[in-house]
Amino acid sequence: MRKRSSHRAGSPINEAPLTKWILIALAVSYLSLFLLLPLLSVFVEALRKGLDAYFAALVEPDAMSAIRLTLLVSAIAVPANIIFGLAASWSIAKFEFPAKSFLITLIDLPFSVSPVISGLVYVLLFGAQGFLGPWLQAHHIQIIFAVPGIVLATIFVTFPFVARQLIPIMQAQGTEDEEAALSLGASGLRTFWSVTLPNVKWALLYGVLLCNARAMGEFGAVSVVSGHIRGLTNTMPLHVEILYNEYNFVAAFSVASLLALLALVTLVFKTILEWRYGGELAGSARH
Repeated sequence: MRKRSSHRAGSPINEAPLTKWILIALAVSYLSLFLLLPLLSVFVEALRKGLDAYFAALVEPDAMSAIRLTLLVSAIAVPANIIFGLAASWSIAKFEFPAKSFLITLIDLPFSVSPVISGLVYVLLFGAQGFLGPWLQAHHIQIIFAVPGIVLATIFVTFPFVARQLIPIMQAQGTEDEEAALSLGASGLRTFWSVTLPNVKWALLYGVLLCNARAMGEFGAVSVVSGHIRGLTNTMPLHVEILYNEYNFVAAFSVASLLALLALVTLVFKTILEWRYGGELAGSARH
């Protein structure tokens, strides 16, 4: 008779101590080489000439313009993606309709398309020689090499983040709560605000966090549509590239350190929300 395994499913595997420590050492070495050392080098280079040079690089007019533009683009793109993510996930998880799978595929499109290609598509569509370029010029509307183009490109590369966090948890929760609210006389909008939204608040915040981090750090698509106009259309990543190409390394790493701090803050909140969100998702799946 075959002997049963002594450990339960999901329990740690009892490996030899040497194997365990070798695997741990490999994981720590990999993370140190590709994550911790580059992150540490950013702050070391940024502070290489002291705090005065560090803060001087951040308050320089072009740097302040890049910071303001980055915040403006994120302030527009993130709420737009919240609205789209809620609408798309609610439709996909709660209703059946034709081309539902096609909509899900479209949501994943930015993950499979290079950001540079997506930026080029906007240039071909809204540029001076693009499909809508002559009409836009005739009406004195500028999208490419201006803030609207940067916003559009940022929205495109970030719109899956909110929807992709909400769809699984809404599907796991089912429609029983909404059906109960509707049977008690609640309107569709009241049901959404009082039942659906509270049930997904942590997943929504998790998606917003990731969306905001990507919006502030986006380089490829924004680089194509911005025109690299200093003081006007340069976001923080583009400003870092210009400073680095000019061999102004301290200023480049100083601005880059702000993005690195954003990544660290995002990581901390992501860990907290994963703990909270993961527990709610498991409970929804059991329900």
